[in-house]
Amino acid sequence: MTVVAFDFDGTLSDSEMTVLLGERCSVADEMAAITERAMNDEIGYAESLRERAALLEGLPESDATAAYEQVELRPGAADLIETLNEAGITTAILTGGFERGVAAALEREGVAVDHIVSNRLPLADGELTGEVNGSLIEGTKDDALESLADDVGAELEDTVAIGDGANDLPMLEVAGLAIGFEPKPAVEPHCDVVVSSMAEAREVLESNAVLE
Repeated sequence: MTVVAFDFDGTLSDSEMTVLLGERCSVADEMAAITERAMNDEIGYAESLRERAALLEGLPESDATAAYEQVELRPGAADLIETLNEAGITTAILTGGFERGVAAALEREGVAVDHIVSNRLPLADGELTGEVNGSLIEGTKDDALESLADDVGAELEDTVAIGDGANDLPMLEVAGLAIGFEPKPAVEPHCDVVVSSMAEAREVLESNAVLE
């Protein structure tokens, strides 16, 4: 296995970026409800993301920055990423979440991944516009994983995908090893193995000879 691709919200991080942003303009409950429906595959992911972004229209950039600064990695996530990097394995984050929040969390822990594929919340006149752009709105994570594998000369059967929600299903279904991180009920049947901590994820990677 030469590529390990992580989802971010709900997997590498137990923070939910849209909820943190929503708290800044008193729409966190609405955000959480939309997110839950999307992760359980009750509504389309693109639709849910646009609905959540629209709720953030007018949020000042300073408040958005403060929300991003609250995004944190799970215990053990930074160590696992660092171990994979040191082993020469290509690491990636494929997330429908937002680039600035991912970057802030990684920077705080002093770690980096080789590739980040994410979305963005555009600004105009110092405020969020209520729109969202990026390759993982309509695009799916299987295409992103396949493109990444091609770029590094790996076969899809030599990749690992780690995720929890319905929008992770495409990459979990095509990866050589699909690891569900406390997956939603609709996702669990599509996982080769289920874990509930980064320590367990490391054990799975070791038992499958991804890590020695």
